[in-house]
Amino acid sequence: MAAGSPPPLEPIPMPVYRDEGFADKFRRKTRENPLVPLGCLCTLGVLTYGLISFKRGNTRHSQLMMRARVMAQGFTIAALLGGMVATALKARS
Repeated sequence: MAAGSPPPLEPIPMPVYRDEGFADKFRRKTRENPLVPLGCLCTLGVLTYGLISFKRGNTRHSQLMMRARVMAQGFTIAALLGGMVATALKARS
């Protein structure tokens, strides 16, 4: 290893957003990564439908919906991770 001073570390400046409320922040985040809210809505819909089926006594359909819920949650996590990677790559360039 070469002796000498290490290169200076320059922190990446964080983006500065104006004072925004919940609705503004939600719209901005949805525009940045639109698949995450879509995945959350799909998960909620499948979960609700599965619980309704369970209450009505249709266990076969309820079990199918719970499996679909797990798949929807997996899609949401994949969308979240994909959005994080895309944001990180965009910040580098």
